[in-house]
Amino acid sequence: MSLGTLLAFLGGFGMVIASIMSATDRPLAFFDVPSLIVVVGGTIVTCFISYEPKNAVAAFKTMLASFKKYKDLESPLKDEVGRIVRWGYIIQKNGLQGLENEITDSLREENPFLAYGADLVVTGYTGNEIKQILEHMMESKSSRERAHTGALMKMGGDAPAFGMLGTLIGLVIMLSNMSGDPATIGPSMAVALITTFYGVILARLVCIPLATKMNARFDVTDFKNSLQLDGLVLLAERKSPRYIQDKLNSFVDVKDQFLIDRDMNRDSDNQS
Repeated sequence: MSLGTLLAFLGGFGMVIASIMSATDRPLAFFDVPSLIVVVGGTIVTCFISYEPKNAVAAFKTMLASFKKYKDLESPLKDEVGRIVRWGYIIQKNGLQGLENEITDSLREENPFLAYGADLVVTGYTGNEIKQILEHMMESKSSRERAHTGALMKMGGDAPAFGMLGTLIGLVIMLSNMSGDPATIGPSMAVALITTFYGVILARLVCIPLATKMNARFDVTDFKNSLQLDGLVLLAERKSPRYIQDKLNSFVDVKDQFLIDRDMNRDSDNQS
């Protein structure tokens, strides 16, 4: 569970609820089932109309995934540089067979992109061929992921529209009853406006923020994969470990860079 996301999410709703509680002694006036049905139901239905069912479902899964810890945020780039450098030494000593022994089942589960790239190196592809294959893989993966967050963004745009639709429905009902008791106009108007309130909340506290968070996470993964791609190309070209270190350190903040003379033994201990 991503504690920061959960606390921020609860904090956003808590802020809204606290403002309502402090401003009125009738907080239940902000709860209206028909308005929820119009806004939430309409937004969900529009998502399924706009996208294929599997992509719409994937968008909701992406929404839930934003509350989970993201492993690529917890793995420092320095460790990835150290791993590629260590593989460079292994290839120098044991050849490609040594690298093949490093592609374990746990690596395939933890980092399928890196494991797949390492398989390409072991197979004997050139650095340029590996770069083309992995770049295409990254583009395809990014296209699928952005489609899911794009669906969430669209839901964020649709929610306020359905809020306005609910308001119009409420206004029509209210105006049709104008010949009745004038005292009912105020409460009826309040109910009509509730749907707009729900639409803004769904868009600005749920759909758009969670889509933005997942896009930011995907950017982190893309950057990490770019580092790994360059490292795998250098391994295929049989570059020296020290050259690999210097090239890949260009991806890392200077204060966090991997240095063979300082970190190699420590990195080997962590990998063992």
